[in-house]
Amino acid sequence: MLKIQRRNLMRATLASAAALGIPHASSASAAGSLLSDYWSQWMPWRDTNPEPIIQIASSFMSAKFLLVANEIGLFEKLAEGPATLDELAKRTGIPRRTTRMVVDAMVSLGLVENRKGQYMNGHHVATFLSGGPGADLRPQLRRLNRLEYPQWQELEAAVRSDGGHTRYGTLSEDELKIDSEGMAALTTQTALALASVYDFSRHQHVLDLGGGTGNFLLVILNRYPKLAGTLYELPDTAAVARRVLAGTAEGARINVVDGDFFADSLPQGADATILANIIHLFSPTHSKKLLERIRRQSKTGSRLLLIDFWTDPTHTQPAPTAMLAGEFLLVAGEGDVYSAQEIQDWLRDTSWRLVQHQRLPGPASLIVADAI
Repeated sequence: MLKIQRRNLMRATLASAAALGIPHASSASAAGSLLSDYWSQWMPWRDTNPEPIIQIASSFMSAKFLLVANEIGLFEKLAEGPATLDELAKRTGIPRRTTRMVVDAMVSLGLVENRKGQYMNGHHVATFLSGGPGADLRPQLRRLNRLEYPQWQELEAAVRSDGGHTRYGTLSEDELKIDSEGMAALTTQTALALASVYDFSRHQHVLDLGGGTGNFLLVILNRYPKLAGTLYELPDTAAVARRVLAGTAEGARINVVDGDFFADSLPQGADATILANIIHLFSPTHSKKLLERIRRQSKTGSRLLLIDFWTDPTHTQPAPTAMLAGEFLLVAGEGDVYSAQEIQDWLRDTSWRLVQHQRLPGPASLIVADAI
């Protein structure tokens, strides 16, 4: 595994070096020693080299090629079977020359294989990006390409001004659909993990605040058939949620309520409230206000489940939470990442008692609290 990771790292480094005009960077056979030889030759007085900087600074190329490969259906077409370059260009409807650029970029990243002129999906894209059964990350990559990637060009301005500007409430119908489908694809595994590690049999009614199109509730209610749910969302997203839930068996047990959880009354009657990927969108002041509002509508002993990218005290672990701070800044204007200790302090200040903090797969984790 380490050899594979190192090989892919060197491939990416080679691509970066070529892009920056380093001599002989186009020779794939030189990948193993190119950078060390180059820097030794031109900077023999130094005991280090700028390779890590170059690699990070040019990594956007790899990301954009991956997003474009997803957009043109490259992995879906390769799922039909191995293909030559001409066959792949015909399947995708993309010119041969630029098809070769995209598929070779995927080969260089270790996502696609080229066996004697026959291209085929690697294991990871075959599992998550080819349209097969199971987890499908294509909608999330589409969301990143269409919505997030352009927005990240505004990061410098947001950093300089101490705030981005939220697009919530301004998305077109098509953009809202892309956003909702992408978030659902991204959160499915977290929802499955939550339903596995937390025992919802103790509850009768679960309220999901800001729950998107109901992804968490769908997974949880599927596993707990006696449970009822309420989804609370902004009007535009709530309208999408109603359409999504209408085609599911669990949808009959989910009541969709639209509103603003800072300005409108919150639904009553739930003995458990889910707040997933919400706190990171707001400032500490607004986050504490939200926790206070939830507490006022919750009976003593009711449970609060907070799923988010809770960090260590340095805000740098687990990876990649430090990078996500930029995402939350851009998406919500006042967003940020917060440590587990910070949220625990806010819970104490708003009349909640910490029950547990449990890691989930990936960088997210679950904090459970009871109303006191």
